[in-house]
Amino acid sequence: MSNQTFETLKELPTSLFQSQCVLHKHELLICGGCQQRACYSYHTIKNEYKLICEYPSDVDLFGHCVVKLIDNNKDSNEIILLSFGGWSKHTLHTLVMKYVSVWSNISNKLNKSNELNNYNQWIPFTDNHNHPIVIGRDNDNYIGVRALIGGSNSHLLFITYQPNNICVFDLNTFQFIKHDKLPTNFIQFHCFVSNSENGQAQEMMKTNKQKKKQNYQMLLFCFDAGLSIEYDEDNKTFQFYQLHVCDNMERFYAYAHVCVNDIILFFSGWNGADAVSKSVHEYSIREKKWKTFQYSLPNPLFDCTAILNEEDNRIHIIGGKDDKGITLSTHMRTRVREWDPSLFVMIYLFLFILIYFNEIQINCIA
Repeated sequence: MSNQTFETLKELPTSLFQSQCVLHKHELLICGGCQQRACYSYHTIKNEYKLICEYPSDVDLFGHCVVKLIDNNKDSNEIILLSFGGWSKHTLHTLVMKYVSVWSNISNKLNKSNELNNYNQWIPFTDNHNHPIVIGRDNDNYIGVRALIGGSNSHLLFITYQPNNICVFDLNTFQFIKHDKLPTNFIQFHCFVSNSENGQAQEMMKTNKQKKKQNYQMLLFCFDAGLSIEYDEDNKTFQFYQLHVCDNMERFYAYAHVCVNDIILFFSGWNGADAVSKSVHEYSIREKKWKTFQYSLPNPLFDCTAILNEEDNRIHIIGGKDDKGITLSTHMRTRVREWDPSLFVMIYLFLFILIYFNEIQINCIA
């Protein structure tokens, strides 16, 4: 690891913090930020940005959440995004966007045929009878909310929000099916990831052969709280297990985080007052151990966003605020292998197998 661990990319079109970001093929979809309604597509190969749309003018963004609704067809040219947030009855929003790439010919064709009106814009989330659906109760405060998609049919939305709430929203019936309290005092702008052994951060499962459905496992970290969460889909019940949080992380939240293979990487953080971190930490899910890296971010940051580009195994860190509270337009990336040594092992193993079989083929021909 060297001082060149982080590569600076083209600046964002605008200063941004508390943004939400979704991966779609060669694009990072940057869906607004705090008091920033503009949404952009960043092309990971071209290192360029394009405006997608803006949130409606009556939507106030403050710690909102955006998730990609699961589509098993990875070759599909369109995806559906769900955005929700707010902090009171009159500020709650729930919107969806059918997205087709603004870089593609498909987008140009739709634009010429006036069909683009159905795509690349935020519209109200509706049920099967076209009635608007708002995710959240009148007294729910979704500032700094985090959510995951799960369930046996990828139909459940797991929502965690302040002060210590967790709930399950059924995307098929458009209803909440479970509300519960987390065994901690306060969460906000926290880490909430799937506990998955297949490297997919958005979807996880633990098969229970003695039940018709599955148990779903999640991990949550915020300040000194660490939780392993298990949801029984048959009985609609949660089980919570305490996890250790290292001393260096206990006073921080609002960090960027990304789940890679069996580890969670944490970048930066804030103590809510005068301390802003530039450290990088690792949590091993399997070993339940923490590690603080020698190298860190170039500058202290908080309220930035991290996302893994699975195409090239690079982690992008977008926007945020510095230790003076200034909102930034920075965009940088780092290679996964700088932080996850197991990736080196997999690469070398792959090369060894490739060379081994090539030698066998040569010997057979000879």
